[in-house]
Amino acid sequence: MDQSFTLAYWCVLIAALLPMVCAYIAKGGGGIGRTREQGGFDNNDPRGWLLRQTGLPARANAAQANSFEGLPFFIGAVIIAHQLGAAQHWLDLLALAYVLLRALYIALYVADRATLRSLTWAAGMAVNVAILFLGYR
Repeated sequence: MDQSFTLAYWCVLIAALLPMVCAYIAKGGGGIGRTREQGGFDNNDPRGWLLRQTGLPARANAAQANSFEGLPFFIGAVIIAHQLGAAQHWLDLLALAYVLLRALYIALYVADRATLRSLTWAAGMAVNVAILFLGYR
């Protein structure tokens, strides 16, 4: 079995970083640059501050939570597919598709496009299931 760091593994790293992008959007959209007294981001109570947000910051925070929730299944699917000797070309393509769908999902969540967001989430889940079963014989 090839022991190189595959594109699918790089996609795991990117997927793990996507929640941080959401956090930046949530905090930036809600008050970075303003003092706590002005309602700006409160690093002394970040979770409490985020819970009080509405609109874009709240949606970005929800996208962050969902990104963390989906991450274990994606990581597991990629590892299992590698261990089962899945065709690397297909594994890389599906992993890349998953990351692109997750990025689109975040953009749609932040833009408040609920129906398209849900369809994109479902497509990402289908791709993740496909990754899991890619090495099945």
